[in-house]
Amino acid sequence: MEQLNKPIIKHIPDFLDYCEVEKGLSDKTQENYKRYLDKFVYWLKAAKKTGIKPSELSPEDIWAYRLYLSRSQAKKGAPLKKSTQNYYLIALRAILGYFIAKDIESMPPDKIALPKDARTQKTVKFLTLDQIEKLLMAPDIKKPDGLRDRAILESLFSTGLRIAELTKLNREQFANIKDKNDLELGVIGKGGYPRTVYFSERALSWIKKYLATRQDKEKALFINYKAQKGADRRLTPRSIERLVKKYDILGGVPIFATPHTLRHSMATDLLEQGVDLRTIQEFLGHRSITSTQIYTHVTNKHLRDVHRQYHSGKNLKQ
Repeated sequence: MEQLNKPIIKHIPDFLDYCEVEKGLSDKTQENYKRYLDKFVYWLKAAKKTGIKPSELSPEDIWAYRLYLSRSQAKKGAPLKKSTQNYYLIALRAILGYFIAKDIESMPPDKIALPKDARTQKTVKFLTLDQIEKLLMAPDIKKPDGLRDRAILESLFSTGLRIAELTKLNREQFANIKDKNDLELGVIGKGGYPRTVYFSERALSWIKKYLATRQDKEKALFINYKAQKGADRRLTPRSIERLVKKYDILGGVPIFATPHTLRHSMATDLLEQGVDLRTIQEFLGHRSITSTQIYTHVTNKHLRDVHRQYHSGKNLKQ
């Protein structure tokens, strides 16, 4: 009975615990849900509705909140994008789903429709093999940090690792690679799900060269050479992002290239070689094939090229 009388605001900590314990969501996902729900709390306070209970939330309230989102501003005074508004609404739908799971009377989640623009198919940005080559060749491998950076770039493209997965790699995982030409490695990916990633002979050779220069006893595979004495030397995701951006410029590749672009590029290259989407799903560690279907731009282009070559009607009489 106490649960039924609690305001929505008071349910949010319980919802986040539910996300962790029962749903098994990652810390980052929980953090994002909290951040998105903070905006809903801010609106409740502004609307003087902090005491509203789950059962009292009405379609009129949802409409008022949506108006608030559409009129909100992002950084530099620009209006919130439809896709950003979508994230706030998804978080609200998630807590409504929690109420349903806990038998707390509330509005059904599907009563909050998502903006049409936010539901359109995503497209991915990727580099061509020529652009990849320019990026990989950009580090100065005569310097220790340049050799490290080459190993990082080669690893990202070879494995399709997410940036957080890459930074968690440890030296001990590569302790016995001296006589190996390639490597299969188990990693814990997004949402805590395990998968196997594959380091090519090329990527592994650069890791070997990089490790041969290491005289320290640091646990991390990729370290910050400029870290202060006694500080954690493991490279952070932000550090990896900065170095990729640096080599974008040095290599003369499009400035949209990020560590995740290399993941997209790896998947795109495999698809262009004829690998099917289900296999790509396994490589990338996607829980659902829906996530992998953002790469259909590649298969669509391939179908178009096949149609042009074999079904153009050029052999028909005029």
